[in-house]
Amino acid sequence: MNPRDLLIDSFRAALTAADPLMLVPPHLPTPPDPDSGGRTIVVGAGKAAAAMAKAVELYWPRHAALEGVVITRYAHGYKGEEILSRIRVVEAGHPVPDDAGESAAKEILALVQSAASNDLVLALISGGGSSLLSLPAGDISMADLKTVTQDLLNCGAPIQEMNVVRKHLSAIQGGRLAAACGARMVSLIISDVTGDDASSVASGPTAPDDSTYQDALNILNAYRITPPISVARHLSKGARGEIAETHKTGDAVFSRVDNRVIATGHASLSMAASFFQQHGVTPMILGDSVTGEAREVAKVYAALCRQIRTHHHPFKPPVALISGGECTVTLRDKNIGRGGRCTEFLLSLAIELNGLSGVSALACDTDGIDGSEDNAGAFMPTDALNTAQNMVRMGMKGAEEADGMDAKTFLAQNDAYGFFLRLGELIVTGPTRTNVNDYRVILIE
Repeated sequence: MNPRDLLIDSFRAALTAADPLMLVPPHLPTPPDPDSGGRTIVVGAGKAAAAMAKAVELYWPRHAALEGVVITRYAHGYKGEEILSRIRVVEAGHPVPDDAGESAAKEILALVQSAASNDLVLALISGGGSSLLSLPAGDISMADLKTVTQDLLNCGAPIQEMNVVRKHLSAIQGGRLAAACGARMVSLIISDVTGDDASSVASGPTAPDDSTYQDALNILNAYRITPPISVARHLSKGARGEIAETHKTGDAVFSRVDNRVIATGHASLSMAASFFQQHGVTPMILGDSVTGEAREVAKVYAALCRQIRTHHHPFKPPVALISGGECTVTLRDKNIGRGGRCTEFLLSLAIELNGLSGVSALACDTDGIDGSEDNAGAFMPTDALNTAQNMVRMGMKGAEEADGMDAKTFLAQNDAYGFFLRLGELIVTGPTRTNVNDYRVILIE
């Protein structure tokens, strides 16, 4: 098997470990006693919400009552004959929230508030839910929430810090959905965050949150973000104790909530490792919680690749260096960049390796969308830079539009998508309807 096919197939193996249709059924709770008249209300949000809801419908007893609403990203739902019949799927904006998400979030909150003590609320939570389940608190408008969200995205803030801010601008996150529920609640969670902390996935609508309004203000100040007046006023009131805090660990509201993390990035990395073992390649998992600027993380990995390729230390080739987590990209000019953290990692890696033979790599987001474009990520062949330079010398179509296919220019413009598009190495899967963070693998032959 050639390196490209091997790495792509390893990504497919990683995705199987995060497939909601396989993961949800074993964790489904027992329906309420039909004699009690209890309902089962399904609510949820995230990139995996539609597939999780489908798994519930497929395996829920036909005689048992079932209703609900979940929110997923545009194009991540189902069409035609696949449309669900008992749970409604709403598509909304991500990574910037929109009115569709706000309207559906209001409906979800009302559904949960309507639950009686003999009902069951089944929450389906996955990555992406922070923007999808957007219900601004107080007098914050959706326009102002969009503004602060976009500012946080542009500055490269880690997802945990973004979510601290979003929890304190929300009427439904930070444990507030759980607090609105008077029934038993079971929350099934597919984690896309480092550490698999339930309070960070989708900004923790059903989980305790120990951060504060002051923490949110400190984060905005650290990134020199001047928020809209309504946002600044709301956070300041919260910091002064004039607005109730998010619900903390030990709060009585969580005594009736069972939060279960059913999928993690590490499980997907482990599945990929088994795949490589079956193909005679030694797998080394370097961690499921890698963070930092994508281009800087790539420099560290490039140094390790050179050590292994040249000195067979600390690992002897063939070896696959596997990692997960969520790097960040700080936009130098928000009007130029295309792509995401996976392709930026690969472009920086290619530049640092500078044509080192026998090293190829793949980086993809497990949700099927890397950043703002239509690709999951990309494949970096061992001769990526040489191929790009040859395209220019041979006058291939499109090369003249690429500033000489100079990799450093593309990286400076945060346009890794443009580089790999012209190279013909983008990986396009379409929405996978799951999300356990990024998958990166470097193959050293």
